Amino acid sequence: MAASLLESAWALRAMLCEFDPALVSGDDAVAVVEALAATEKACAAARARAALRAAACGGHQRQGFAEACDWLARTSGTSVGQARAAMASASAADACPATTAAMAAGELSLAQAEVIIRTAGDCPGSEAEMLALAARCGLSALHDEGRRRRLAAVERDDLHRRQQRARELRHWRDDTGMVRLAGALPPEVGVPLVNRLDAETDRVRRAARAEGSTEARPAHAADALVSLLGSGPGPRRGPSADLVVVCDLGAYRRGHTHPGEACHIVGGGPVPVAVARQLGDDAFLKAVLHDGARIETVAHLGRHIPAELRTALELGPLPHLDGRRCVEEGCDRRYGLEFDHVDPVANGGPTSFDNLQPRCWPHHRAKTERDRAAGLLGPEPRRASPRPPPRPPP
Repeated sequence: MAASLLESAWALRAMLCEFDPALVSGDDAVAVVEALAATEKACAAARARAALRAAACGGHQRQGFAEACDWLARTSGTSVGQARAAMASASAADACPATTAAMAAGELSLAQAEVIIRTAGDCPGSEAEMLALAARCGLSALHDEGRRRRLAAVERDDLHRRQQRARELRHWRDDTGMVRLAGALPPEVGVPLVNRLDAETDRVRRAARAEGSTEARPAHAADALVSLLGSGPGPRRGPSADLVVVCDLGAYRRGHTHPGEACHIVGGGPVPVAVARQLGDDAFLKAVLHDGARIETVAHLGRHIPAELRTALELGPLPHLDGRRCVEEGCDRRYGLEFDHVDPVANGGPTSFDNLQPRCWPHHRAKTERDRAAGLLGPEPRRASPRPPPRPPP
């Protein structure tokens, strides 16, 4: 088998070297991309499994490497961390046979498999649902659901103690002299911070693009952080942003949750009810109480009082209420979203909770074009005829 596999691998490599995308049609190019993506995932899984076997037989040492992950990283052109994660996923896959089969068939990437295997280990019985999610959504959505399930499996008080112990902030200078930052903050501290940073980044980005800037969002986020800290030139600016705590009504009243009840920070994960109550002293807290089927109360505590409708919309869908993302299938975007009227205003659609959905700009634009094609936006506005140039004086 090994000889046949090697022969096929080298034959495929030779064909790829000769491949010229300019010689195929657009539809054929789509088919090639999809086939190669599946082949790439299958190859990555087989490579990781072969690396495990080579390591067990000491093959990496005969190649001059003390650690198998160092050898795999050098061979595959990846980082040592990525190589170690790939081998760990391949090693743990035996406990998840359906995931192993999907990897071998090229239906899962190693990154997707790692999330599914880790979640199945912490949440027994979740493998099938996570595999189904991976088939229809991107890696970001899979990460979010895996994290939600794993955090829900941990007792809230214990999770909060772990988060407190794990908080850290480090900074250093890199080889170019840039100041680098890395850290971890508990959700009740980190979420309002990143919410403010994201809101200020949006403001900075709009202003920069209006002036013709083509820089990427991370560059504008760096400017936004400087603006929020007040360490750059000019006055300190930055919009306020809220911390949103979602809690089952019964849990909030009794002071603790029962199995299946929610108490979490939107975008930050579960917290004890006692922490949710303590956060009530924060001037920028919104407390959202619900009974699992509908939102009971949106209480704005403090100075900043945005529209209640926007508060409810930004929570995301029930039952998780863990923040909004683009509603289009397979789109994982959480930033730069716009609320779109499902039934357009031009067609009589109301501005209501049931008629508004978050969409990213590309999908919002596509939805608008579909509405236009369906005749829901009314006639195109007539453009005024250009005025003739003034006649020169006699």
